[in-house]
Amino acid sequence: MAKVTTGTGDTGYTGLLGEQRVPKYDPRPETFGTVDEATSALGLARATTNDPRVKEVIYHVQQELYLLMGELATPPENYEAMGLRITSEHVQSLENIEEELKLEVNIPNKFIIPGDSIGGAALDLARTIIRRSERMAVKLLHDGVIQNGEVVRYLNRLSDLIFVLARYVEVKSSLAQRPQEGE
Repeated sequence: MAKVTTGTGDTGYTGLLGEQRVPKYDPRPETFGTVDEATSALGLARATTNDPRVKEVIYHVQQELYLLMGELATPPENYEAMGLRITSEHVQSLENIEEELKLEVNIPNKFIIPGDSIGGAALDLARTIIRRSERMAVKLLHDGVIQNGEVVRYLNRLSDLIFVLARYVEVKSSLAQRPQEGE
């Protein structure tokens, strides 16, 4: 059985990937902790849908976010050895999925107030957490704590994709609620 409680964080420090320990309020654990929040919010969204395509997209993104968290938790001296890296291919994949979804849903040119469906609202919540993690990652990049700009690009594109996915879910939800012909 996995040991859940280690006690190593009881003094307010947490380990990065390697030997380094930093305060829990350090920008790195703050950022990967926020990405973890986004992953959980995406899990809520995934649990609310019966659409296999939506489930697949969300699950794929959740897996990639674990890679991203690993990269954020890796100090520079261990970066190459760990091999955890978000690449331009990860970003391109998000862009491709977004473009496919936009072919099936009209994105209105206006502000969207979340809440038209439970699934859409859960995705919108995840999107806002992703945006917060993006702002935090930008600070890490600008401060020289991380060097891979693809992390920021990934989070930026991901928030766009999740916005489109929320609209897709809402359109599918509204179609499912319409009375069928002859009813």
